Amino acid sequence: MPHTSTYALTNVTLPYALALANKGWEQALNDDQSLARGLNTHAGQVTYAPVAHAHGLESAHLVTV
Repeated sequence: MPHTSTYALTNVTLPYALALANKGWEQALNDDQSLARGLNTHAGQVTYAPVAHAHGLESAHLVTV
C-alpha cells in the first residue's frame, strides 16, 4: 500500500510542481486558482483565513500576485 500511495501522491502533485518550476510561483498561482488557494502566507501576511483564525490573526486577501 505505501508504494501505491506514493505513486498516487506523485501523480497528483507533479503538475503543480512542474507549473511552479516552469512558470515561477507568481505566474503559476495567477494561472491556477486551486494552486493559489494553497498559499498560506505572502509578504508577511497570512492569506489563508483558517490559518489566520487558528492563530488569532486577520487574513489578507490575495488578489493577483
